[in-house]
Amino acid sequence: MTGPQPLLTMRLRVAQDVFLIRQLAREVAREVGLEQQDQTRIATALSEVSRVVLGGYTDAEVTFAIRPDGVSTILRVSVERLTLGAARLRAELGHVGRLVDKMEVEDGETGTVVWMARRLSASAPRLTPERLEEIRAGLSAHVPGSPLDELNVQNQQLVTALNEVRAQRDELARLNEELEETNRGVMALYHQLSEELEETNRGVVALYAELDEKSEQLAAASEAKSRFLANVSHELRAPVTAIIGLSRLLGDESSDPLTTEQRRQVELIRGSASDLLTLVNDLLDLAKAEAGRIEPTWGQVDLKAMFGQLRGTLRPLATRDEVTFSVDEPAVSSIRSDEVLLARVLRNLLTNALKFTAEGEVRLTVRAIGDDVEFVVSDTGSGIAPELHERIFEEFYQVPGSKALSGKGTGLGLPYARRLAGILGGALRVDSTPGEGSTFTLRLPSS
Repeated sequence: MTGPQPLLTMRLRVAQDVFLIRQLAREVAREVGLEQQDQTRIATALSEVSRVVLGGYTDAEVTFAIRPDGVSTILRVSVERLTLGAARLRAELGHVGRLVDKMEVEDGETGTVVWMARRLSASAPRLTPERLEEIRAGLSAHVPGSPLDELNVQNQQLVTALNEVRAQRDELARLNEELEETNRGVMALYHQLSEELEETNRGVVALYAELDEKSEQLAAASEAKSRFLANVSHELRAPVTAIIGLSRLLGDESSDPLTTEQRRQVELIRGSASDLLTLVNDLLDLAKAEAGRIEPTWGQVDLKAMFGQLRGTLRPLATRDEVTFSVDEPAVSSIRSDEVLLARVLRNLLTNALKFTAEGEVRLTVRAIGDDVEFVVSDTGSGIAPELHERIFEEFYQVPGSKALSGKGTGLGLPYARRLAGILGGALRVDSTPGEGSTFTLRLPSS
């Protein structure tokens, strides 16, 4: 189908023609495959247009045609050659457009044209040229009924429509009942969930209150522990220092000579007291860091001078020929930090590396990473298992099986170093593999 296919054209002159056009519209709609409701709609729409046209004391030409509309096919009815203006007809026929898919009122060369269309269903029979000829022949032979017959048909259609409306009303009432029942169930579920949520909220609030209480208790306990460590450490330093001094006096050449066994015991006492003093000093430093009593003194730190000082003070600890101790020239000239605290962290890391490296190398380097600076202390010691990388920063924890080659470890050096790193605004991490050594990286902002 390539263009409009006219089925029937008739003249609208008198009121009797309104009934005939209504009958023909219903008949055409039925023949082209429209459902009964659509037949009634287009017949009603066309009869209403005809009534308005005749009320304006004019006649018209009505044409029924089949034409393509995109991928669909439509039944198009046009009422043409009207002397009434388009504006007036639009005002009087506005309600008719709801009965059809499309409706237009426009002024043409031969007068005003009113056309309306109804889309055919995809399941409607195919309208071949042969079928269209059959429809034309049937319409030509159509015998018009009387107004009484048409009124009877309209009454039947009205009864059918009322029955459909009643059925739809009953279905709507049933759906409303189901919806009301569903709403009751939803409200019941909502109230249940609200009660459960309220109960849960009360539990959460109580849990938060308990957590706050526990946090306060933990903070108080931590503060008490810090005070205890600080006080005990401070009180122990004096007697431990006295023990070290007395042991030195006993071993001095100006004192009375000691036997070999006595000298050995005095050296044992002095060594134990020195270890105890190291532990006391570490405890005191850790307590200060935990209590927040360490305030950085910010300034520009000359890294070349600091590295030279570390190289000089720690070289005496590298007494084994199997270990090479290297402090590289810094690739970064200076950094804004606290010189004393930074030196403590690096000295702690280097001392720890020298204690646990039997052979190979201990090295300190520094490099710039973006806006930060990384200090790297690497060694070729025994290494640390991955699952223990965080545990070594716990207080008093020592890697199982590890043994210091010089001096004794307290398990406080690395926790203290990490806390100082945090005070300086940076972080301390470790990368290590058993048997391959360890690398401790201190990352600090450069300014």
